[in-house]
Amino acid sequence: MRPTPIRPRALRHGLQHLWTLLLGALIVMGGRQSTALGQPADSPGPGSGLPTVDQPASVDQAEATESATTRQETPELPQDAEPENVAGGTGETSDQAVDEAAETEEEVEEGAADDEAADDEAAEEAEGDKTEEEGGDSPQVEESEQEAEQEAEPEPVGEPLAASMVSLLQQEIVAGLKKRGIQDDFVRFQKYAAYKLNSTSRSSGSELKGNCRLSWYDHLLRNPLKAPAEAQAFTRELHQAVLDNRQGLARALAIAAEKLDLTRHAPQAARPVASAEQALELVEQCLIESQLAYSRALAPLSKSEIGTLTSNLYPILTSQNRVGHTLQSRGTGRRLCDLMEKLDRTAMHAAVEALAPLAAVEALEQLASLSPEGSVAVEGVTGTVVRRIDTPGGSIVIGGPQQNAYQLDRMPGVSVVIDLGGDDTYAEGTVSLGRPVLVVIDLGGSDRYRGSKPGVQGSGILGISMLLDLSGDDVYQAQDVAQGSCLAGGGILIDYAGNDTYVGLRRVQGQALGGVGILIDRAGNDRYHAAMWGQGLGGPLGFGLLDDLDGKDHYYGGGLYLNSYLDDENPTPGYEGWVQGMGAGLRAVANGGVGVILDGGGDDVYEYDYLSHGGGYWCGTGFARDFGGNDQRLGATRKAYNGSSRTQRDYQRFGSGYGCHYALGFLFDDRGNDTYNGTIMCVGYAWDCAVGYLCDFGGDDSYSGTEGNGAQAGLGVLFDYAGNDAYLGYGQGRASSGISYHDLPQCGGNFGFVIDYGGTDKYGCGARNNSYNRRSSSGGFLIDRPKRGETQKTAHKVSTRTAAGS
Repeated sequence: MRPTPIRPRALRHGLQHLWTLLLGALIVMGGRQSTALGQPADSPGPGSGLPTVDQPASVDQAEATESATTRQETPELPQDAEPENVAGGTGETSDQAVDEAAETEEEVEEGAADDEAADDEAAEEAEGDKTEEEGGDSPQVEESEQEAEQEAEPEPVGEPLAASMVSLLQQEIVAGLKKRGIQDDFVRFQKYAAYKLNSTSRSSGSELKGNCRLSWYDHLLRNPLKAPAEAQAFTRELHQAVLDNRQGLARALAIAAEKLDLTRHAPQAARPVASAEQALELVEQCLIESQLAYSRALAPLSKSEIGTLTSNLYPILTSQNRVGHTLQSRGTGRRLCDLMEKLDRTAMHAAVEALAPLAAVEALEQLASLSPEGSVAVEGVTGTVVRRIDTPGGSIVIGGPQQNAYQLDRMPGVSVVIDLGGDDTYAEGTVSLGRPVLVVIDLGGSDRYRGSKPGVQGSGILGISMLLDLSGDDVYQAQDVAQGSCLAGGGILIDYAGNDTYVGLRRVQGQALGGVGILIDRAGNDRYHAAMWGQGLGGPLGFGLLDDLDGKDHYYGGGLYLNSYLDDENPTPGYEGWVQGMGAGLRAVANGGVGVILDGGGDDVYEYDYLSHGGGYWCGTGFARDFGGNDQRLGATRKAYNGSSRTQRDYQRFGSGYGCHYALGFLFDDRGNDTYNGTIMCVGYAWDCAVGYLCDFGGDDSYSGTEGNGAQAGLGVLFDYAGNDAYLGYGQGRASSGISYHDLPQCGGNFGFVIDYGGTDKYGCGARNNSYNRRSSSGGFLIDRPKRGETQKTAHKVSTRTAAGS
């Protein structure tokens, strides 16, 4: 069936408002747009700060291997760090502690359940051996309806019993709180978080305000024990959606809409495309639908408000800033966020969704069969152009299969570029009010995309942009707002094959502030390089996603801007990061959004500096998940951004499953022997009315940092299921008894958990295997348990020694 075309007469009527609005806004701006969107004076230009792509600035393999090996070595226990088998200071021995694990899933605020038989139920639920690959049978658990539905997907990914393992984690926390008699303290912790959310839901006299606050974030912070189950289901559902090569983008956008408080609806059925000409008709129809939706998005704004956004979005939200936690001009930033809230965000999202059918592989394959015959001249293009089609939504230019060069900003009136093949080069391609919708589709060859202006390579500033590259080893090099990113709009970049390189500066590689920014790489061994705000970052009203489906990938974030804690009362060395699954608000400006980084498999390397990798900051929510492979999370970047030696010593603060300042962060790893490294406030950590979770579902893993800690009214959790694991340092499961940011007992206290199931584990604090330990205060737990089938004889050895740091 051929798609129903939209008739030109109807189009002209629908687009008339758009053209009038755009023209009026441009007049109001009076030429300010070119200045606002130009090269910032303080940004490193090509060759001055950006690493070259011909000689990538990456970790030397020998150095990375040596680093990983060093971190996996088991440290010798200090003589005064003797393990404790006393649970909560009550005098119970370790065998008694094992018998009381995970009693019930009942809510803490209702009081822990009195049914002691729930211990056996929890043990049967997830203590069984995992998979044959991990060394035994899977836990015998009863799947929930949601888990059963997920496992019905055609290509299940990751650990199939992850949901049950997270349920076991929840039960352990509930049982531990009851065991220590501190469930009332935890209830106060939850109520205090709800009080802070309620009291700041609108404008307030403090720097914590309710503007741009998302309801899902609000729900998760009010329900910290349910949060990891929802986070696990969300990351699996999102990745499973992206795997669909026909409707993956549409499905992902539907999920994003719900998280952004927009109406979620089922994606439209894929439009059948049976010929090259039908594919061209689809391109024209999608282009026009997107532009119509874009005009609806701007309708609530006046011409002067549109001018304010266009002139200020980039300089205020990006180029003026060298720290990630706030803005240089906070007052103007709040004004911009107010205007983004006034914008018809549902219509803007619909403008992105209108382009989703173009991402279907079958549509691209039909476009690739277009006739290469013909030759027309098009301004801004070097090489053969076989066809130009003028439509009410702008011109469609079709480049030939030979090598072409496109100067996209010198192609007036062109809204779509389709290239049939060849090793092509693309320069710039800005998307903003002057050209609100741009689609670039490259169907073959190893291509190079270069840009120095903001809003390029599938990115938009108050606009909608899509870049699809079907094959080849491609290089994407840009500075700010690039590679599937947006400021008040939508940006999509999908690369379908090849070993690709992405290099950018700020707000790049799946970053969104006021809209949706998505970068999907479907195959190949890829390299991602950014300095700040990128790689799956969701700023205020933003949903940012980076999903790499396969390959051995290398992610680098940081290494350029000195961290803001150098000016703190307790300065620490290092660089800004703000990358890799970060939901980041802007302090004293606006609440954060949703940031996600997902990786489907392969032995990956993650380098990141401050506030990165599965974290939330200032009322934001961040997620990181790696579904397979032996992964190295190195913590601090090993070299500077431009490939030179670091000027700062290795130091990483806030990383790997953390929440900071009324935020939540989640990190999941499904399989493989993995390393997690940081320095302080990291690896399952929470600070200041926040929640942080790190969950590893299998493999022999190594952890370095302050593992499973809560501070300043925080809940920090590290959960490891199966494997022989090593925990370096002495900080496992600590929860400070003191709080200076909030009033005790009103805020409830601090809660820190390290919970490890199975294997022979080593703890730097001196805790023994199969023991139950109190750490720092009654809210600090280090719980080590065997899996079903593993010997428990060590659990029955009674020790009178006390653990280090108790």
